[in-house]
Amino acid sequence: MTRQTISSGNRPKIGLALGSGSARGLAHLGVIRAIEDASIEVDFIAGTSIGALIGAIHAAGKLDDLEATFQTFDWKKTASFFDVVLPKSGLLDGAKVSELVRTHIHADTIEMLAKPFAAVATDIVSGEEVVIRYGDVIEAVRASISVPGIFTPVRSNGHILVDGGLVNPVPVSVARAMGADIVIAVDLNHEIISGKNMKPLRDTKAAHSASDNAAGRFSRWGGDFRLSMKGIKQKLLAGNNPVSAQFSRWASTEEPLPNIFEVLLASINIMEVRITQSRLGLDQPDIIIQPPLGHIRFLEFSRAEEIIAIGYEHTQRQLATLSLHTISKRNTATR
Repeated sequence: MTRQTISSGNRPKIGLALGSGSARGLAHLGVIRAIEDASIEVDFIAGTSIGALIGAIHAAGKLDDLEATFQTFDWKKTASFFDVVLPKSGLLDGAKVSELVRTHIHADTIEMLAKPFAAVATDIVSGEEVVIRYGDVIEAVRASISVPGIFTPVRSNGHILVDGGLVNPVPVSVARAMGADIVIAVDLNHEIISGKNMKPLRDTKAAHSASDNAAGRFSRWGGDFRLSMKGIKQKLLAGNNPVSAQFSRWASTEEPLPNIFEVLLASINIMEVRITQSRLGLDQPDIIIQPPLGHIRFLEFSRAEEIIAIGYEHTQRQLATLSLHTISKRNTATR
């Protein structure tokens, strides 16, 4: 890939591509802090999904306030952000998320942010990637985080927009198009499958004690779903016909099917991992940060301190092995 030539007299422009990843996205806070501690000045910020949310607030210069907010999250506070609106085109309305962004960004439009910023979304009708660089910043973030089936889509400029992770989970290409000579990419999805797919909402400790938390809401809904399926199963098994006999043989040998949330989130995990691998093969960043976050589940915002620390420490180690001067020389030689 031909990179923009960097003249020896100018500082290379740095772009930051913040990837999708739900609660794992809190690692972006640690990554950005490590980049700042390394005295690397970021000129352009592109974000997808949670990367768009944190990227917009970083572009507004309010990241410290956001980190302090997330440090107070427990399951009960996480639950307050889940405004269920069944049976619309998504389970959650996303208004509470918009309020969170509005609290930390004192700007109406992307143009008013302190740094150039772009959010990536997907047109659910055409399947096209939509890069939002101008206009309402809250709407841009809200569109980028709209996980299909979870959040309701956003109507904007003739588009119906959902999560940008469907087309560009780590927006390296967007950061380059904004003018970056060097792109630092943060990929949060590389460890999230490999046998971990049915764990996001099934675990345990949280599920058993969470009558007033987000996992509890999801678990109760999933529990109702399983009770309904149990009733159907009993009726099928009670019949005296070939269908009941076949169902009995199947039920005695197979594990219970996962609930709708587990299927939906695992499908999104698989999709984003595969798309990320493909896109990063084509749109190669100069530096890629991949914090080890495979053990963090979709809604575990209550583990903010741990997730942020992992992002910070991993980025520190990664940057210690690199030299922006060396990268700059490599890019200058590429014509």
